[in-house]
Amino acid sequence: MTMRPIVYFGDPVLVTPTTPITTFDRHTEALVRDLLDTVDAPGRAGVAATQIGVGLRAFSYNVEGKIGYVINPEIVELSEEVQEGDEGCLSVPRLWYPTRRAQRAVVRGVDLRNEPVTVSGEGLMARCLQHETDHLDGMLYLDRLDRDNRRAAMREVRNSPWFLREKPEPVSPSKLPSAFGGIG
Repeated sequence: MTMRPIVYFGDPVLVTPTTPITTFDRHTEALVRDLLDTVDAPGRAGVAATQIGVGLRAFSYNVEGKIGYVINPEIVELSEEVQEGDEGCLSVPRLWYPTRRAQRAVVRGVDLRNEPVTVSGEGLMARCLQHETDHLDGMLYLDRLDRDNRRAAMREVRNSPWFLREKPEPVSPSKLPSAFGGIG
């Protein structure tokens, strides 16, 4: 099991659009395994490859008992109905801000055999699919905040003990909120 360290806000990999995966070999298998191992921790709903420092287009998810991954995901459907809720990010630890997302989302991509896969969901799963796909497009949830919340979030980022440091202080898993808002 290889739980990879999370890259934090300020690292250029987080704002750089990813490269599609075109070779399906042992390196791709290792990346997917690392993504699955890294998402399998309390308070984690999703991990994009960029969050472990890899500029390739893949993410893993762990939402309401569903654990999986998608290679080369693209959002193909978003509902007109929206959800408002606090969202957080492993790359921006301990900060949660109201973020508007579609209530339902559908992502299409491929698996390790380059076979088509579709993942869809509502509520938290929809939020996760949108959040992780944003990462792969070089976008953080902070970029989706309204002006006042973004200003407050950036101030809080600059004052955070983890900002521009190697690692944040550890948090007890019992005190970790869900990666996308609320107490898990």
